[in-house]
Amino acid sequence: MWSLSAALSLLLLLQAPPCRLQSLSPVKLRLVGPGSKPEEGRLEVLYQGQWGTVCDDDFALREATVACRQLGFETALTWAHSAKYGQGEGPIWLDNVRCMGTESSLDQCTSNGWGVSDCSHSEDIGVVCHPQRQRGYLSERVSNALGPQGRRLEEVRLKPILASAKRHSLVTEGVVEVKYEGHWRQVCDQDWTRNNSKVVCGMLGFPSEAPVDSLYYRKVWNLKMKDPKSRLKSLTQKNSFWIHRVNCLGTEPHMANCQVQVAPAQGKLRPACPGGMHAVVSCVAGPRFHPAKAKPGHKESRAEELKVRLRSGAQVGEGRVEVLMNHQWGTVCDHGWNLVSASIVCRQLGFGSAREALFGAQLGQGLGPIHLSEVRCRGYEQTLSDCPSLEGSQNGCQHENDAAVRCNVPDMGFQNQVRLAGGRGPEEGVVEVQVEVNGVRRWGAVCSDHWGLTEAMVACRQLGLGFANHAIKDTWYWQGTPGATDVVMSGVHCSGPELALQQCQRHGPVHCPHGSGRFAAGVSCTDSAPDLVMNAQLVQETAYLEDRPLSQLYCAHEENCLSQSADSMDWPYGHRRLLRFSSQIYNLGRADFRPKTGRHSWIWHQCHRHYHSIEVFTHYDLLTLNGSKVAEGHKASFCLEDTNCPTVPSPSEWHGKLTLQRVGRTDRQMY
Repeated sequence: MWSLSAALSLLLLLQAPPCRLQSLSPVKLRLVGPGSKPEEGRLEVLYQGQWGTVCDDDFALREATVACRQLGFETALTWAHSAKYGQGEGPIWLDNVRCMGTESSLDQCTSNGWGVSDCSHSEDIGVVCHPQRQRGYLSERVSNALGPQGRRLEEVRLKPILASAKRHSLVTEGVVEVKYEGHWRQVCDQDWTRNNSKVVCGMLGFPSEAPVDSLYYRKVWNLKMKDPKSRLKSLTQKNSFWIHRVNCLGTEPHMANCQVQVAPAQGKLRPACPGGMHAVVSCVAGPRFHPAKAKPGHKESRAEELKVRLRSGAQVGEGRVEVLMNHQWGTVCDHGWNLVSASIVCRQLGFGSAREALFGAQLGQGLGPIHLSEVRCRGYEQTLSDCPSLEGSQNGCQHENDAAVRCNVPDMGFQNQVRLAGGRGPEEGVVEVQVEVNGVRRWGAVCSDHWGLTEAMVACRQLGLGFANHAIKDTWYWQGTPGATDVVMSGVHCSGPELALQQCQRHGPVHCPHGSGRFAAGVSCTDSAPDLVMNAQLVQETAYLEDRPLSQLYCAHEENCLSQSADSMDWPYGHRRLLRFSSQIYNLGRADFRPKTGRHSWIWHQCHRHYHSIEVFTHYDLLTLNGSKVAEGHKASFCLEDTNCPTVPSPSEWHGKLTLQRVGRTDRQMY
């Protein structure tokens, strides 16, 4: 008979030592479970393309802290054992996880090894992270926030049935098709609800859904089922044609967050959609994509309703979130910010659900107050003001925590109607557009007459390349596409918010005196740009009147800062009345503002003894209440550049190149 010590020795020999998982890159984690809080839930791990769970054996605060940091949070508050957030599916990837607490990824901790576990899903671990995001954590995307079906349900589309719907470039009504594991399937309409339709419409860029004439579509379906040559009839008899059942609450940003059953339960041979037909959805486009007929007072009521806006976004439907409270625009802190709250903003603005909730002022820092923090929308609210929240000043938020969003927007097909040719990279070149000429769609160039930065902005937005860096009128160094060099669009005049050049005003018959070739319009696009905003409140607070002798205004006159009426005065006798004020210009964009021309082109002004890098930086006009201009002024932008820098300059010796990066302030006067 073995002794106890011998038995223990044998047991230790047979027991596998803890394994430190080796991988080339950190594994992906996510939190899943009931509730809309992104910082808590069942911990799941993606390994070999499949999501699985973690057993609660040996799991404690140190392990939870490593997981939370990997998920982008500052730290962990606690952990939850025994499947508090529901039992998961698939493999239990990790068991007996032990961390030191300093690891950057859960797979750097020791464990039994991948898939080596004696646990059941009743022991799935959950974690609760501190809602504060790590500095530099950028966003919560649909792709990394999906539920258990996220690996398989990829996207949706509407297949139009009605002839009238097929003629429109924007499809708002049709049969729902879901991409499942790379193949398109239709969805059975049994138990289909308006909540399901709302989620589908949100994914397609539409803020809401509309009722469908089910009887009409049923008649069309029955006619196809009676047709012996109908391919649809044979397809419907295959379960691989159907998504069996979808059950959404209507608050989800993506269908993969809903309960989705692809096929009947295993072991049941019944068809996936017995006696049913494909689900049909009708969506309502936002006013920017499908303007409604104007009604008396419509503009005023619309402006009153929209107390939220997006700023500094390069594309349509993206930007820093700003809200209007107490007659002042302010920002939203990213503490607690998630896809559900971001979707409320998107729908309120006439877009679909959010595809990305951004943190850490990724789309630029705002000005003024931080109105809201810890916004906790549930998904059914009509506006952001309906959601529970805290005041932004209550938890130490700064503008470096400004929240932003990227919304789902409808596919209008505009991006396929413009292209760039001949440039050194994909972000520049001759602008070529597709238009209809004598009933035939053809590609051609744009006349550069009247081509300016506003038109270039629309072109870059339509291309999906962000902002316009330059509007180019002379493109002799860029070769267009052979066969597309003729001018097909001229007299283009855009107001700014258009989604495509085809929506701008332009000549009926093309009229371009210079023809094509070197005078075709071109652009250079960039994904970030400066955005200069004046502090109007400072102007109002500091403005005062002063009478000054002309003998003291020679420099101002020489630099063209006086109104034209000063030219006819009897110099140096007499006075000018000045409106003096301080001017503060903020750059809220994501790029520095710099002079367009290099230093070799700066102009030396002997009177004030400095260089001007931009001859006219800001225009100022003084208007009466009826809009008549009574005075004018301007500000030139000047730059100072060192020619000799000491090794360790003292404050009195320091001179630096002055470029407007985040804020500039100067005294200003109007003459």
